[in-house]
Amino acid sequence: MSNGYYRPMGFGGFSFFPPVIKNLLIINGAVFFLQTMMENIVVSGVPAYVILMRWLALNSFASGDFQVWQIITYQFLHGSFSHIFFNLFTLWMFGVELEQLWGSKKFLTYYLLSGVGGGLAHLLLSGLLTGATPPVIGASGAIFGVMIAFALMFPDRYIFLYFLIPVKTKYFIGFLVLINVMAIDDGGSGVAHLAHIGGAVAGLLFILLDKRTTFGMKDYIGTFKNKRKDEYRGSSYSSYNNGQAPYNRDEGIQDVNYHDINEDRITQEDIDKILDKISQSGYKNLSEKEKKILFEASKRMK
Repeated sequence: MSNGYYRPMGFGGFSFFPPVIKNLLIINGAVFFLQTMMENIVVSGVPAYVILMRWLALNSFASGDFQVWQIITYQFLHGSFSHIFFNLFTLWMFGVELEQLWGSKKFLTYYLLSGVGGGLAHLLLSGLLTGATPPVIGASGAIFGVMIAFALMFPDRYIFLYFLIPVKTKYFIGFLVLINVMAIDDGGSGVAHLAHIGGAVAGLLFILLDKRTTFGMKDYIGTFKNKRKDEYRGSSYSSYNNGQAPYNRDEGIQDVNYHDINEDRITQEDIDKILDKISQSGYKNLSEKEKKILFEASKRMK
């Protein structure tokens, strides 16, 4: 993946599972194993699996079993092996590059909020649009948030459908969202389409409102606004100075030059500190000096 930033391991390779992705895979796998074991356990005449669902699945307000923590816990329960496999495979496929780009803390916040958005959409809208609000489990809402983020960050990246057909990310993920919108009223499908859409919408709102997150369309909107402001300022200049702006924007601006760094003074400890910083807060938060050190170290290894 060429557009993201990965943590090198001694500059000899790349981290296959960044911290949050790795822990999400482990936690989801452990919970699914627990679910499987509890299917054969009975507590006071009630299957333990049913008790687990009552307390941790996302139950409707009307059921009497709703608990506020369920808006988080439902994201870690799954109904079958295929359910958890495809969710976690998609998380790994689209999430690794996002975590490396954003940093672990921001990615985890985004992931959980997308899942919360999906759960709220199901709770608040399912009864109105489908006539029923069944219990929901699964990470699909959060996963759709991750897919939307990837489509916005890397819209022209190709995905090989069935490992053969190249499709651009923006078309593939846009098609998946459209399919879920069309299937909202299909209450008998056993799929919480509203949770998928809610996760995608929550993720989109997060990115649009986060000033530190940029992508193509967002940059275009910002450029357009700045252009309009410049045009407005330009019209006000016409009343004096013969219609010329009172200053030249480019006057006195010089290119920034890097300070030379002695390669012999770059230590493994320096590199490790920079890589830890990338893992926690993303490449964009590195100082210019740290970026230069990382560049020189990678060049030296080559």
